[in-house]
Amino acid sequence: MSSGSVLSIEGLTKRYGATTALSSVSLEASGGEVHAILGENGAGKSTLVKILSGAVLRNSGTIRLAGAGYDARSVLEARAAGVATAFQELSLLPNLTIGQNLLLPRVSSGAFLPAGRRRILAEATAILGRFDAGDIDPRRTVGELTLAEKQRVEIVRALAHGTRVLILDEPTAALPDTDWLFRQVRRATEAGIAVLYISHRLGEVRELCQRATVLRNGRSIGTVPLVDVNDDQIFQMMVGRSPQSQFPARPQVPADALPVLEGRQIAGGRLRGIDFVLRKGEILGFAGLEGQGQSELFRALAGLNPRVGGTILVGGKEVELSSPRKAMATPPGIAFVPEERKVEGIFGGLRTAENISLPVLERISAAGFVTSRRDAEAIAESAEAVALARRYFGFRMDELSGGNQQKAVLARALMTGAQCLVMFDPTRGVDVGTKQAIYALIRRFADSGGAIAIYSSELSELVHLCDRCAVVYRGRIHAEFAREALSEENLLSAAHGHGAETRERRAG
Repeated sequence: MSSGSVLSIEGLTKRYGATTALSSVSLEASGGEVHAILGENGAGKSTLVKILSGAVLRNSGTIRLAGAGYDARSVLEARAAGVATAFQELSLLPNLTIGQNLLLPRVSSGAFLPAGRRRILAEATAILGRFDAGDIDPRRTVGELTLAEKQRVEIVRALAHGTRVLILDEPTAALPDTDWLFRQVRRATEAGIAVLYISHRLGEVRELCQRATVLRNGRSIGTVPLVDVNDDQIFQMMVGRSPQSQFPARPQVPADALPVLEGRQIAGGRLRGIDFVLRKGEILGFAGLEGQGQSELFRALAGLNPRVGGTILVGGKEVELSSPRKAMATPPGIAFVPEERKVEGIFGGLRTAENISLPVLERISAAGFVTSRRDAEAIAESAEAVALARRYFGFRMDELSGGNQQKAVLARALMTGAQCLVMFDPTRGVDVGTKQAIYALIRRFADSGGAIAIYSSELSELVHLCDRCAVVYRGRIHAEFAREALSEENLLSAAHGHGAETRERRAG
């Protein structure tokens, strides 16, 4: 169903001091339409979302909602007008229950009295049921949830308030599949709601969206019907140049390459006995549906999660990785790139340079002080390796786009000097240009003799980037594929538990 123009934006501009985040951006979204907003990290998508959500005020330009002027000055004002957002950097309060988060700010009235708790439970249960999320217990505390569960709650809250415009910012970045979300989006459009969909996954965009507005360097490059353009044309609009080959060439790892990191019957949490060997110069992938134990495995290898059984060997020697510091200090060193960069990867109030140089502070300080110049000099090589522009060194980390934050996290991992990287979904929620920079970094690191264990929710990454890929199912390695046998079909089948269990399937 279409109800004409619901959202109209003309000449939208936002400046932060001398930095212009948006410059004369225009777009129009109709009722019943799913309209994609595409662009690299730093293109202005997040600023646009924040302005529409009432979290940030614009400097100039006009916004009209259903023909009337729109000027929300808070998230609550935006919701009252029927504009709601599921943010990429989740906005849930971790110390409150799911029910309390869904009902904010009305939750405060009698929340600690029995009648108040019953009201919260009843209303939250009804909201979850309305959006096919009745399997979620509203009494659980948000801090206890997995990232995928938090993402669903964030989306449900937006669905409940987005009666005119629903904004979904990288909504599938942490979801194990898209079926549930796509059902809700289609129900919203059938009700005449305009949906703005921000995603770096062009396959999803093509499946769900009718038109796309492309942003580059804070400007709207154009709005195009998706049936009229191919992926290469979209990429060129986004970055201003023709696309390169997305994945770097993958050389053969020598058969006699030495083991760098080994796991033998690792158990704990969901893990029921994991065995693997990661060799020098190798990229070993791990695939699996949400909650199969891959998170516990990677956190155990990083020294974050205790294990109850099994053995970890680093450089052929049995070790006890009791902390990330111990993991990095155990030759040849293990550096961890976490799943949730905002929660575990960055210090938002510190400058970018300070975040990156943390592993070498003692070395570069003089009498306990570090100057900006020494900071910049120390991190220059690592920042260049991840294609992080020098102009971002002085920005606070929470001022950077998600892609540039991730580049900084990766640069810090390189600063440790570790020869083994343990990376959990390192390209989640970043644009195609940043993905290419991360892929190139991973390949160079392995080619120089480093070893990488990587989990990704995008099977195409594992297929084209990894030398081998192990599939985790119910806490065990269910199957392993290499070279020609490493395909999305095989990984997906094994991830659902199909096929005979095997330790290794190699191409002939």
